[in-house]
Amino acid sequence: MKINQNKVVLLHYELSVDGKMVENNDLDYIHGTHMLLPKFEQELEGLEPTQSFAFTLTPEEGYGAYEADKRIDLSKSAFMVDGRLMEEFLKPGQLIPMLDGAGQVVQGLVCEVKEDAVTMDFNHPMAGKTLHFEGVVKEVREATEKELKEGLHGEFLPPEEHHCCHKHGNGGCCHHGEGHDGDHECCHHGEGHKDGDCCGHHGGDCCCNQKDS
Repeated sequence: MKINQNKVVLLHYELSVDGKMVENNDLDYIHGTHMLLPKFEQELEGLEPTQSFAFTLTPEEGYGAYEADKRIDLSKSAFMVDGRLMEEFLKPGQLIPMLDGAGQVVQGLVCEVKEDAVTMDFNHPMAGKTLHFEGVVKEVREATEKELKEGLHGEFLPPEEHHCCHKHGNGGCCHHGEGHDGDHECCHHGEGHKDGDCCGHHGGDCCCNQKDS
C-alpha cells in the first residue's frame, strides 16, 4: 500500500542539521491532514513499506527564517503560578510553554535570567535551519473513520477534550499562570506531560510538525 491521502503512516527517521544528527525517532501520522510540514509529506507521497527516503528541506520549506523580534524580555511576573515564581523552570536552555494573546500555547526558550526579567526566544528551535531527513517507511494502512474524525492521537478533538491547558492529570499538563506580561503568560506543566519528547504525541513537539501559522 502506498502513502497517499488519509493513510496512516509509521516511519523511522533521522534528522541532521549542519551535519549533526539531532533526532532519531519513530513517527506515525495520518497523511494529508496538515499535521506535518507540507514539503515533508510531499517527499513521502507514493512510498511503500520498506522503502527508504532521504531529502533536504530549506528553511523556507521548514520553519522559516530566524526572527530577531521573537527574542524578548518578559517580566518575572509572567512566570508566577498561584502566587509563586516558577524558579525551577527559569534556567537557560529550558523550554517553557507560554500562552500568547490568542490563548494559544507557544514554546519559549529561556536564554537569560536577569534580576527582574527573563530573556525568552519564541522562534521555533529549527528556524533558519536546513533540515536533512533520512529514514524508512515501516507501515502504511487505511485510517479508520474514528481516526479521521478525532485524529490518530486525538489531535482533532475540541480543546476541552484534548488541549493541555484545559485539563490536568494523565491527559493534560497545563495551569494558567496568574501573572502575565504583554502577550505571554506562564503555562505550568503538571504530571503527565512529555515536554522532552521532540516527536512525542499528546503534547510533544515534533520537528516535522507544521510550523505555527
